[in-house]
Amino acid sequence: MSLSGMTGFGRAEAAAGAWSWAVEARSVNGRNLDVRFRGPPGFEGLERVAREAAQARFQRGQLTIGLQAKRSEGAGSVRLNLDQLERYLAAGAPYVASGQATAPSLDGLLALRGVIEAADAIEDPQAQAALEAAMATSIVTALDGLAVARGEEGRALGSVLDGLVLRIGELTRKASALAGGQPVIIKARFEKRLSELAGEAATEERILQEAAAMAIKADVQEELDRLRGHVEAARSLLAAEGGVGRKLDFLTQEFMREANTLCSKSASGALTSVGLDLKAVIEQFREQVQNVE
Repeated sequence: MSLSGMTGFGRAEAAAGAWSWAVEARSVNGRNLDVRFRGPPGFEGLERVAREAAQARFQRGQLTIGLQAKRSEGAGSVRLNLDQLERYLAAGAPYVASGQATAPSLDGLLALRGVIEAADAIEDPQAQAALEAAMATSIVTALDGLAVARGEEGRALGSVLDGLVLRIGELTRKASALAGGQPVIIKARFEKRLSELAGEAATEERILQEAAAMAIKADVQEELDRLRGHVEAARSLLAAEGGVGRKLDFLTQEFMREANTLCSKSASGALTSVGLDLKAVIEQFREQVQNVE
């Protein structure tokens, strides 16, 4: 069984020089692959690394990758980005002049994004590259951990789905046994009804002709054959490699279509009951398939 789920969590921590960081990767269900990255200022280039690593490992799911980094106190210097500060002041000047805002305080200005920068992370490209490479390794490690978690969920899902497919197969066989009695039930029902309406005019030949026509319309053999085929297809998909969630989702729709037709053609309460049981199990199957990558 090689199924993978879409829910999981992975984490990695590391340190290099004056820096320490932690990466957390989380995922939940999603029809497609949606990757979101959040990192500290100055490390925007790691978003591409995160996206490519996620795309190499997953096909579906909403992924959130968060990188938190901090520098030990007193390590390295910082500098004031005057250009960025001037831009903030220029943007706020009209509002201050019109009385819509008060003049900004120094501590407020220094807290704005991009005003204070780590000098060595910007002025030493080699140090920056080495630090980003180390952080990229942690991103990959966290995503590998997420893949393991999703694989564990997939194994649990596989066991549940296997049991549901087995139950669908059992109900299909039960429906097949009951379907053999459809013509007799239809003939008896039609004979009774026709006798009530036509009396002695209802000949045996006419009863047989009309009952045969009705039996053809109520024949469920094709639906049962397709249900059996879908069961085999489901078993093959559950044993296949790679993401099969979309295929299983489509197969669930086919399962339900045949079960609905089976119920609509049923001429007996027993067969209808089996058809309703089938629909209930297929719905359980559909709910679980939503978690499969």
